[in-house]
Amino acid sequence: MLTRISGGTVYDPINHVNGETRDIFIEQDRIVAPPAADAKIDHSIDAKGLILMPGGIDIHSHIGGGKGNIARMMMTEDCDSHQICGTSLLRSGSGHAAPSTFVTGYEYAKLGYTMCFEPAVAPSNARHAHLEMSDTPLLDTGGYLILGNDEYFLQLLASKSDPQLIRDYVGWMVSATQCIGVKIVNPGGISAFKFNQRQLDIDEPHKHYQITPRLIVSSMAAALKDVNLSHPIHVHASNLGVPGNFRSTLDTINATDGLPLHLAHVQFHSYGAEGKRGFSSAALEIAEKVNENSHVTVDVGHVMFGQTVTISADTMQQFANRHHGHPRKSTFMDIECEAGCGVVPFKYRAKQFVNALQWAIGLELFLTIKNPWQVFLTTDHPNGASFTTYPHLIRLLMDKSYRDDKLLSINRFARQASNVEHISREYSLYEIAIITRAGPALSLGLKDRGHLGPGAVADVVLYRPNENWEFVFRHPARVIKDGQSVVNEGNIVKIIPGKSHSADLQFDHGIEKHLASYFESSRTVSMSNFKISDDEMSNSIGSSLVRH
Repeated sequence: MLTRISGGTVYDPINHVNGETRDIFIEQDRIVAPPAADAKIDHSIDAKGLILMPGGIDIHSHIGGGKGNIARMMMTEDCDSHQICGTSLLRSGSGHAAPSTFVTGYEYAKLGYTMCFEPAVAPSNARHAHLEMSDTPLLDTGGYLILGNDEYFLQLLASKSDPQLIRDYVGWMVSATQCIGVKIVNPGGISAFKFNQRQLDIDEPHKHYQITPRLIVSSMAAALKDVNLSHPIHVHASNLGVPGNFRSTLDTINATDGLPLHLAHVQFHSYGAEGKRGFSSAALEIAEKVNENSHVTVDVGHVMFGQTVTISADTMQQFANRHHGHPRKSTFMDIECEAGCGVVPFKYRAKQFVNALQWAIGLELFLTIKNPWQVFLTTDHPNGASFTTYPHLIRLLMDKSYRDDKLLSINRFARQASNVEHISREYSLYEIAIITRAGPALSLGLKDRGHLGPGAVADVVLYRPNENWEFVFRHPARVIKDGQSVVNEGNIVKIIPGKSHSADLQFDHGIEKHLASYFESSRTVSMSNFKISDDEMSNSIGSSLVRH
């Protein structure tokens, strides 16, 4: 069946289309080249006066895995106050800061998002994470495997093992867990916390292994290049949330020696220690460094005001922040000594100095990083805020007068400490399409996503123009997923399952000989049960697998 979307104003940065009136043709689940003039059109969608973009791609959002379930159990008030009832089409669900799988899929789709990537998959919990992501409707998903604090990797570095052995271990782990990327959380710090260290800066030795976070970052970046992983090393840098941590962030960029690097939720890593409160913005220093290094990309992890819950593998920092919980409760755990987990509810307040300055720092980063291909829109859901705040954030980026009005509502000392009011930049629709679609697709190596050229998967969003950009991006006129209309005028009209995306890597499978004894002596799960096969992904987990 051939569908024509006619007369829309298209924003497709990968194909250098900036606000041109074009027809888009869809056959089955793919976008195709314009057919012959006499071709039969089976279905037409009139898009005259509408904005067309590819489906949104969230490169960093916590949507699957054990930590999310812990957050749901802890956030009973959140579940009670945000409920949807089931219909003949929709399943019931609950939650805003920590939504259930069904609610997550529905709410992302209604915003025009068609792909989402879970950034913290603990190796032993990968099966659970995939099951939960597979249970999330209307979204293609993938996960980044947490490495860099697992005992085997640290042992390899401490013993100065052959880089090829490290490469093969990393490649095997990503492949065995069906992930698409690698995430390092507080390099070495999660492990050091278990040896009673309460802080680990980038050049500070791990108490037990006597290796530094710098070595962990550089070794992992080299290993990912060698196994041909498309997405750069995805780093949650040292000293998250600590005043003065911008220096660690700058050092982390230097640690990769020019190899590709993605810095996660960089807002939380852009803090100075100036002023009488000992807390200041260092966003301009971070932006300048990113502007000077084309191999670096970042997602912002923007803070928005209101109740949320922070969930992270960074046990060290979550433990340090537990006293700031709202409500005052927290949970910490670990699995197989390979990562960590800390869950702390939190409420960001516009009139609180630190929270208000965090909000402003996020805007400073967005507005001073010059190349939109190097910065991606996230709130580190739910750590900075729910993903449902994206339309509001987009309006802040696109409308300076609105941004200035909101700036007047925050803590006045934070406003005075910020540079936001002096920045005149306003994002264009083309740039919004880059930071929410095209940029993430390129960073992840998704050649058939994030654009509207022939061969792309037919994920298309139609927006109705309005002077209020928040309204535009909160209420798409239509959302098309895999060639099928799934949202029409804000209502979900069809439910289709998403696909799982994983990496196709190059490594020596003989590494299993080295790993066999380690699994036998140090893990509670056998190596054969640890691995997730393609058949299990398709049959037991129930998700079609796409390799990249």
